[in-house]
Amino acid sequence: MPDKQPTVMVEDAKIIFRNFTGKEGPYNRKGQRNFCVILDEDVVEDLVRDGWNVKYTNPREEGDVPTPYLPVEVSYNNYPPKITTITSTGRTILDEDMVEMLDFADIEKIDLIVNAYDWTVRDESGRKAYLKTMFVTINEDELEKKYAVKKAGGG
Repeated sequence: MPDKQPTVMVEDAKIIFRNFTGKEGPYNRKGQRNFCVILDEDVVEDLVRDGWNVKYTNPREEGDVPTPYLPVEVSYNNYPPKITTITSTGRTILDEDMVEMLDFADIEKIDLIVNAYDWTVRDESGRKAYLKTMFVTINEDELEKKYAVKKAGGG
C-alpha cells in the first residue's frame, strides 16, 4: 500500500488569485483551475522544509512586506475535490460546472485541506498542492437572504 500523501489544513483561510473557471491568462493555461492560499508566517518554515511550493507576493509599494502563499490546483481529473458552499439555505456541494461561481463570490470564511502530489521530471522534483476539501461560507446581502429558498432537510 502506498504511503499516505501529506496534507495541509488551513482554517479561516484567505485566498487570492482565484481562477476556479480555468481562464487562460499570463500565469495560467486554459482549463487550469487554481487559487492561492495566504500562509501564516509561523507555518512557512515547516512547509518549505517539507518541500511545499511556498511563494511570496511582490510588494506593491515601498515598505510593503511580501506575503507568503501556497498555489493550489483544483483538478477534477483523478480525485475531484469536495467543495461545499454554506449559505442561509444550507449546504451546496459544487461540481465541476458550478465551481466557477467562486471566482466572484463574496466569501466570508473558508476552511480547506490540500493534498500533496510529489512529482519528478527528468532531474527536477517538487511538491504540488491539490485541493481536497473546502468549505466556503458565502456573505449574502439583504435580497439574497429575503428571497432565499430553504432546502428540505436543512442541507
